[in-house]
Amino acid sequence: MSPASNGDERSLGQLFASATAELSALVHDEIALAKAEIRQDAKRAAVGSGAAVFALAALFFAVPVGSIAAALGIHALGITLGWSFLIVFGAYVVIALLLGAVAYGRFKKVQKPQRSIDSAKQTAAVLQKAKPHPRPLEPQDARPEVSSAEAPALESKM
Repeated sequence: MSPASNGDERSLGQLFASATAELSALVHDEIALAKAEIRQDAKRAAVGSGAAVFALAALFFAVPVGSIAAALGIHALGITLGWSFLIVFGAYVVIALLLGAVAYGRFKKVQKPQRSIDSAKQTAAVLQKAKPHPRPLEPQDARPEVSSAEAPALESKM
């Protein structure tokens, strides 16, 4: 043994097998880590979406109660009950109109994905100019021609 080898004299095949095994283990460990992270993110997303659904359900039930409370509060100011509910209804209509105007303005600003369309047109133009690679022609003697008289004889041999 030479002093430089330190007792580690493996063949090239053994080194390659060792490197392949270590690389395979590394890939498996990376996949396991990715799965663990995805599982953790999925649990967080499930809890978050469950909380959002509960919040929306609570809001769904809170709006009528709040509306009735607002109408009764306006009634307590001395306005008749019918007008109180009509005021609350009008407030909701005004809020809906304002939100609708904001939504309309935002949707009006939405444009076509112009860069994607231009890129697709450029790709189509390049592909239209592309010519297929010529295929080499087979020599005539590469495939023997079978005459119609010989065909039944060949079929009976199969």
